[in-house]
Order: sequence, then C-alpha cells, then structure tokens
Amino acid sequence: MVLPHEPEFQQAYDELVTAIQDSTLFTEQPKYKKVIPVVSVPERVIQFRVTWENDKGEIQVNNGYRVQFNSALGPYKGGLRFHPTVNLSILKFLGFEQIFKNALTGLSMGGGKGGSDFDPKGKTDSEIRRFCVSFMRQLARYIGPDTDIPAGDIGVGGREVGFLFGAYKQMQNNWSGVLTGKGLSWGGSLIRPEATGYGCVYYTEKMIERATNGKESFKGKRVAISGSGNVAQFAALKVIELGGVVVSLSDSKGSIISKNGITVEQIDAIAAAKLKFKTLEQIVKDEATIFGGNNSVEYIAGVRPWTKVGQVDVALPSATQNEVSGDEAKALVDAGCKYIAEGSNMGSTQEAIEVFEANRNNGVWYAPGKAANCGGVAVSGLEMAQNSQRVNWTKEEVDAKLKEIMINCFENCYDTAKKYSTDKGGELPSLLKGANIAGFLKVADAMFDQGEVF
Repeated sequence: MVLPHEPEFQQAYDELVTAIQDSTLFTEQPKYKKVIPVVSVPERVIQFRVTWENDKGEIQVNNGYRVQFNSALGPYKGGLRFHPTVNLSILKFLGFEQIFKNALTGLSMGGGKGGSDFDPKGKTDSEIRRFCVSFMRQLARYIGPDTDIPAGDIGVGGREVGFLFGAYKQMQNNWSGVLTGKGLSWGGSLIRPEATGYGCVYYTEKMIERATNGKESFKGKRVAISGSGNVAQFAALKVIELGGVVVSLSDSKGSIISKNGITVEQIDAIAAAKLKFKTLEQIVKDEATIFGGNNSVEYIAGVRPWTKVGQVDVALPSATQNEVSGDEAKALVDAGCKYIAEGSNMGSTQEAIEVFEANRNNGVWYAPGKAANCGGVAVSGLEMAQNSQRVNWTKEEVDAKLKEIMINCFENCYDTAKKYSTDKGGELPSLLKGANIAGFLKVADAMFDQGEVF
C-alpha cells in the first residue's frame, strides 16, 4: 500500500506490516496475510461541515471527521482531536493504531478516531460551546454507546467533552455513556485523567523489572519526558512517586531542563497554567519563585529535550507523533538511555525506532505507543463498564485495574515477541514486534470468526 498523500497513515501501516513480516507469523500461519488489506481500510469514514458563530456574530466553517476503522472487537472507540493540523491522514493513522492498542487492553473495544481542524486556543468558552454543539449536531447520528464511543484527545478536555455530551443528550433525548472522559459527577471515572501517563509508567516499570531480573526499579532513575499536557504531567507525577528524577518537560515552543529534578509543585503550576494555554516559557517567567533557587530549571526555546538532558536512564515521549528523530534517538542512546516507552501515539520516527531496535543487544529496550500508552483507553473502557452498570468504582479499584491491564499488556507483548521473533536468542525481545503481532492476532481472529476475512 503506497499512500503519498497520507504520510502519517502510511507510516503506521508500514510499522505494523514490517513488524509482522519480520517475524515467523506469516511463515507459520500464511492465512493471516489475507487480513492486512482488509484491516487497513476503514469500515467507514465520515466527513462533514461544521458551521458556527463567533462572538462577533460572524459565521465560521471547519471540517469535521470520524474514522470508524474496525469494530471486530467491540464498538468503535477512540478520541476526538481539535487542532489546526487535523486531516484524514492523521486521523486514519490514529484510528489504525487505536484498533490494535484497544485490542492489547483485553477489553471489548474496536478502533476509531475523529475530530476537526478547529483550534480551541484563543477562543472564548461561548465560542467553544457553540462549536461543540454544531459539531455534535453532525456527529450524533453516527455514534452511540453500542456503536461508537468517542473520547477526548488534543484540544478536547473536560470542558469540551461536557459541551459535546450536553449537546448529544439534548438532541437524542437520552442519557447514555456515549462519550468517555466525562465529569466525575455525571458518569466519569476516577483515574481517567491520569490513566495514560500512569499506564505508561506502569508498563515501563515492568520493562525495568524484567530487564534487570527484579533488581532495579524507577528509584534513582533519571527520566526525560516530553510534552507538558495531561499525559506528561501524570507520567511525571507517577515517576516522582516511584522515586525517579524527572529531568525535562516540553511544549511546542521549547523545553525545560532540570538537573535536580522537576518537583510536584512545578508540575501543579504547569497544569494550572496550561488550562489557560500558557507556554512553558511564560509559566517559568510568571512563577519565578517556584522555578528558581534549588529547583531552578533552564528554558531552551525551539528544541525538544532529548539532546539537552545529559545522562538519562529512561525516555518517555509524551507529546505528539514523530517527536523523536533518528539523530535524537542516537543522542539518547549515547546518553545512556536504556528504556524508551511512548506515552504519545507513534512518538518515534522510523529512523528513531531503527536506532533503538539496533541497540537491543546493548540493553536498549523500546516500547511503542500502541502498547505503552494504552492505559488511557483502558480506563475509558472501564468508564464504559461503570456507565453500563450504573456504578462508580473507587480510585483504588480503577488504579488497580489499570495496573493489572498494563502488566498483562506487557506480558502479552513480551510472550508474543518471544514466540514469533526471528532473533529468539536475544536477551530483550522486540516489544515493537510483540505489540504489533499480539494486537493484530486478536483482531484478525475476530475478523475470521465474523466472516469479514475468509
């Protein structure tokens, strides 16, 4: 499949196919080759016009999308992204990843993704509400608790989910768990905001334990994290809780680097300011007391953190796709980084992945986003279960279920990599191959059973 007009989707497709072809799966069970051309085409792509009124009374027009990619394992599940860069290639790549990520959670969820090229930055609450109502007016006819359950993503937080849910409820005249990431007083789940970041750290914790035969943990590890949104914030907090030292965070404008470790107080300040769309540069200036003294940080404009963090043990890319280049991957390996786990979707370029995989025999272990960041959608699945049962689980219950899902996901990736690997002698099997093959097999078997492939 060659799709020059859809580079992000092409990259996600190539990653899956290459991982499977570079294993023994097709040799041992050739029937699975039939699945590739079917699973790589969405079941349905919905594109629509979103017209809304700004505060000046002027008409505005945006593009809206929903890619309903695969429902073999359950209703379509995946986020909505509001960002100027949104296009069909990005949503197809995210939806394609979502199929196999959702499969790895062990829950009954298919894969989908959607959103709009609308930019919530600089908009008032009234403008965002009017946009969300108009967006849902088009989307509502295609979704439902047993059909398609969207969630938040970049640009779609609790405020936007609330507006979208309220619009759906009014239009359809029913209260159902049609969106996840809802407010805690009206159907949301505890731990949902924390889930992707926590889950990524739980997965990495198992990588460290397995690689060192239980001799090491996060304690004392220097951890480079990119991003400063939801995923990065909670990954950083969990790393600190487990005794690690967080040496970086970043946003689209630059990075902050800390020699002594970013503090919980600093993360709290960033979280509060990011709700107001402030940049890290502004936050560091505005909160000089918090970011000074023994806890001082260096702000570096226009760069990602990977080449600036110095000696580091763990890297958690948690911002957006393709945020680690081949050269940055080499810099991380040279800086002593042993564990790379993606909190973002497809966080590493193909060149970066090749660098990490080539250094597995040197103790470098890489985990792709479809495994390492599946904690977010896992807790979305747990939110769906609570909505269906009309119950609320405690924070401890949800966190325990999340950790169990991430541990099972790691074990599945590890065992599958061992089973189908072409380099069985390696101390560290390829989690890249393991994640892709394990997710693919679960979806493929369901598609055979349901007659979608024959």
